[in-house]
Amino acid sequence: MAQSVGIKDVARAAGVSVGTVSNVINRPDTVASETRARVQSAIERLGYVRSESARQLRAGRSRIMGLLVLDMGNPFFVDVARGAERAAREAGLGVMVCNSAQNAAEEADYLALFAEQRVRGVLLTPADATGRNIAAFRRHGIPFVLVDRVAEGTTECSVSVDDVAGGALAVRHLVDAGHRSIAYVSGPPGLNQVRDRRTGALNALAEAGLGPEALRELPTERLDVAAGRDAGARLLGLAERPTAVFCANDLLALGVLQAMYAAGVTVPEDLAIVGYDDIEFAAAAAVPLTSVRQPAVTMGALAAELLLEETEEGEGGRTHEHRRVVLQPELVVRRSSLRAR
Repeated sequence: MAQSVGIKDVARAAGVSVGTVSNVINRPDTVASETRARVQSAIERLGYVRSESARQLRAGRSRIMGLLVLDMGNPFFVDVARGAERAAREAGLGVMVCNSAQNAAEEADYLALFAEQRVRGVLLTPADATGRNIAAFRRHGIPFVLVDRVAEGTTECSVSVDDVAGGALAVRHLVDAGHRSIAYVSGPPGLNQVRDRRTGALNALAEAGLGPEALRELPTERLDVAAGRDAGARLLGLAERPTAVFCANDLLALGVLQAMYAAGVTVPEDLAIVGYDDIEFAAAAAVPLTSVRQPAVTMGALAAELLLEETEEGEGGRTHEHRRVVLQPELVVRRSSLRAR
């Protein structure tokens, strides 16, 4: 196996000191042009690449930002990553994207990895409902910002969407269309987003004079298409089937739509469907999906900017105050919910 070329090898080949090579790399204006050319020639000839990680450790300043999301298979989190990456790149940083797969143990492993790598900071959508992983990570002193989650009971920054308002938008739309029996395909009950969207749905029912019994909850273990298909099968098996369904995200809604199509149930004539997130596939579905839109790219960018602001505190007189940014959702109406039964 080929050995890596180090700075001492370059110094030996160029007939200069290690310090001179370091100056050529980091402060070329301080080195005579002839010596600089000789060192650069040796670098090219030997194929030397400086160890950026070692340089960062010496400087105590990483150029990498960590991003840990619930599910990179969900286009919503891809958009969050796009926004974060854009803001990081403008600041000259890179982003290390990791996927907890909605698993608290995997989340703990990745947070430990971020600590080992001494990343500049972390953008985190927590999978662990207990908060133990965050508490353990906080001991490392690495700044982090919560994404798609309100920082309740903590001093950290967060960027989220008002999911209570989003749930209300979805169900108010269905109630206005004449539906009085609605299913909620919810997802893992430990997720704050799932609970908040349910609260919003119940609020909208109460506004219309309907009780909580008008909402039939169908929980799922995951927030993906397969879980949506399973929920759709359970929905078809109900003795008194609701006339509409609100899903905690678009992947669940697409799964429900697939189950209805396979069973010959027409959407929206027999069942209206509303999703959440407004991912790209929502508009491209066989029956274009009504959805509550979250500004995912903006969310990622704002979170990265807050993290950068915190990590640059003190430089040039900069000060940072922890903030909780709450963005507003928007209902995008398409064919899947347009006709009441």
